Amino acid sequence: MRNTIFLTSLLLAGSLFAMGQAESSRKEPPQNQTPPGAGATSPDPTKAQSSGAGAGTPATPQSDRGPSQKAEDRLYKEVRHELVMLPNLSLWDNLAYKVDGYKVTLLGQVRNASLKSEAENAVKHIEGVEQVDNQIQVLPPSPADDRIRVAVARSIFDAPGLFPYAMQSVPPIHIVVQGGHVTLEGVVNNEGDKNMAEIRAKQVPGVFSVTNNLQVVPNSK
Repeated sequence: MRNTIFLTSLLLAGSLFAMGQAESSRKEPPQNQTPPGAGATSPDPTKAQSSGAGAGTPATPQSDRGPSQKAEDRLYKEVRHELVMLPNLSLWDNLAYKVDGYKVTLLGQVRNASLKSEAENAVKHIEGVEQVDNQIQVLPPSPADDRIRVAVARSIFDAPGLFPYAMQSVPPIHIVVQGGHVTLEGVVNNEGDKNMAEIRAKQVPGVFSVTNNLQVVPNSK
């Protein structure tokens, strides 16, 4: 299993950019491992014999062995593509995912339950995905939080150095608000922009706290 992939970074980074802290636990596949969709590798008849009948031992089922590294790389890219293309994804939503064999776990926070369902439906139809664990949190409706979302976005993107981030269809800085507590997710170009975004968010009336999870990725504007 790889690190968790945060979608807000993938909106900009050309390669898979892992932000999570999860440790890799998946073992390297054996050399004779068959990618998904291919036939199973035949066992060596001289080494795999049934004790009674003398027939060759059947190959381990593909789903028990896990995908090859190449197949898992493909899953990461296709999951990323499907999530990025969700039409209702906004700067007030935060999506993340991880792949463990043929299982995809969806993480993050969204404002609408429909987006959670859309994310799961998009991913579960990817070839090779056998299970989707949808752990996306649906934030409770709150007019006060809605006001804070708009105010924080305006405060951040009105800053001269941060305005270029607002020029994209889905800005790389995502603003998650729950109960007046703000979490900044995504990527920025440098430490100065990261610090400025936090300062601007803290200036908004009604904000109780700001958690700055922004990652610095050069040339992310």
